[in-house]
Amino acid sequence: MHRWRALSVPLAALLVATLAGTAPATAAPPGPPATSATPAITIADNATQPVFSRADAIEQTVFVEVAGTDSDHDGAPDRVAVDILRPKETEQGLKVPVIMEASPYYAGGNDVANHPVDVDENGVPLPALTALSARQDAGPFDGYYDNYFVPRGYAVALVENLGSGRATGCPTSGAPNETAGPKAAIDWLNGRAKGFDAAGNPVTATWSTGKVGMIGVSYNGTLPNAVAATGVAGLETIVPIAAISSWYDYYRANGGVLAPGGFQGEDLDVLAKYVLTRENGQQACGALIDGITAAQDRVTGDYGPLWDERNYLNDVRKVKASVFVVHGLNDWNVKTKHFAQWWYALAKRDVPRKLWLHQGTHMNPFSLRTAEWLRQLHGWFDHWLHGIDSGVMREPQADVEIAAGQWTRHRSWPPPGTVTVPLHPGPGSTLGLTPRRHTAPESFVDQKDRTAEQLVEATGADPNRLAYTTGALPADVRIAGTPTVSVRASVKDGASPYLTALLVDYGTDVRPNGTLVSTGQTYCYGQGVPGDTGCTTLRQLGTASTPYKIVTRGWIDVRNRHRADRTEPLRPGKDYTFTWDFQPTDYVFKKGHRLGLVIISTDRDYTLRYPPGTRITVSPGKSSLHLPVTFGRLR
Repeated sequence: MHRWRALSVPLAALLVATLAGTAPATAAPPGPPATSATPAITIADNATQPVFSRADAIEQTVFVEVAGTDSDHDGAPDRVAVDILRPKETEQGLKVPVIMEASPYYAGGNDVANHPVDVDENGVPLPALTALSARQDAGPFDGYYDNYFVPRGYAVALVENLGSGRATGCPTSGAPNETAGPKAAIDWLNGRAKGFDAAGNPVTATWSTGKVGMIGVSYNGTLPNAVAATGVAGLETIVPIAAISSWYDYYRANGGVLAPGGFQGEDLDVLAKYVLTRENGQQACGALIDGITAAQDRVTGDYGPLWDERNYLNDVRKVKASVFVVHGLNDWNVKTKHFAQWWYALAKRDVPRKLWLHQGTHMNPFSLRTAEWLRQLHGWFDHWLHGIDSGVMREPQADVEIAAGQWTRHRSWPPPGTVTVPLHPGPGSTLGLTPRRHTAPESFVDQKDRTAEQLVEATGADPNRLAYTTGALPADVRIAGTPTVSVRASVKDGASPYLTALLVDYGTDVRPNGTLVSTGQTYCYGQGVPGDTGCTTLRQLGTASTPYKIVTRGWIDVRNRHRADRTEPLRPGKDYTFTWDFQPTDYVFKKGHRLGLVIISTDRDYTLRYPPGTRITVSPGKSSLHLPVTFGRLR
């Protein structure tokens, strides 16, 4: 999660109802009822108006008891620190809902060594370490929530995660104790948990309506998923941005050990050590984190109990909150599988929901499409936290950026009419609609020192990969959803258990390059205070001309060909059928381009790196690629 640092409010290291849905149920507000003299929210044009002063807002810190959780085993319930900013009129009887962001990053992070990723033939690490460097994040209320939403009649609450900063307890990278922290803060806002000031005096939230919306990016976006999966009363909505839905899919894939993009060697224990910034952290939590190291299993990569308790899909049936999902289609840190499997599960249960997919990487949409993001987020929070008919639930459900700056809107996602189309490898490295059952087997030899990009851009036959391409596409082709691949192959003469599939767009084009560039324009979105103007420089996606793009990729440990939780040995040279998923995507292949399938073993930037030499022999005629096609013709 450290790579989450790229966010305006990060994850491991990146700080910063359907369409016809109805208004949420009203939570019973704690405290006495308002009187006619009580200040009130101002509504115009079906939206809350900025009538309260950000400069005069009240700041307070409350230490909330996490009843039933003692993760540091000190004999006392864990506590989280909650920094609150609310309109001063809440001291005069105004009751407001809360926008909450929970994070393990508010106190910065520690220098931590990542695990080695070069291993021997038995999967035992070879000497070599990379480091996750410490960083210090900005103080509370440094984002846009305070300037924009407090003047409109909201409070902002920032919750320090267990084991970080002023909290007690221990970080566990997604285990239930971490979920219990922000859940307790929600309980306190509804009068169900104990809170104290710094002197130990009891504090209650008489100013709160009890309605809470959680939001955040990366780790900070993952915690809303986790808390929503408890079904806690008072959590009316969540906005998970670049968020994890199952931690196994963050550090593993189909039985294989896998890294977040740019963070080779990171794992659950590394992240926990990184955010362990509480007082006496090593003494209080060292043994617990050592247990995570022992149980996470970087040899087989199998799914097990450690991962199962960090899988929020297990409890999606408990989700009562509405969900506004946001994700970058080029996010290789928190990969797109996280948003997609969460989205599919929510759809099955008709959870009120909305989706934003952009062409950026691991980033906050505020940095990308500022004015429209604030318009929709404002309408979303007004609807679910203030009960205002803002119209947001009558808008199309999904906003998708299919090219830099080119947005489309759909009533659902994948877009209606999407169908699965199979393609088949054939002779002469072709890829087409017609199966070629009698195509001769082809082999390649694993080479851990070449990156996927180097193998994709190589021309002609190559000893370290197989590549199949369509002819020039006769029309634009859009795919939206989760592609899959099925490969009939044998493995011998080496130890690498990985098969990696790459879906490639071959054709020179101007594409997003993972950066943001200034437009030169300044946009003021909220009330400023000293040190924070309430303005930002508008940015857009940076682009560059490239000859190809790896659109998406997928990995499998072939020993887990049947189940992610069970390693099964293979007989060297025996043919097996391996079927696995790519990371979900939404992408347009342009007319005249060629669509390619490249098969390799080691993916140097993501998988463990075994000694080179493993030989993989593929039967193209018995292999296939399945694409979710929204429009266009492949041949």
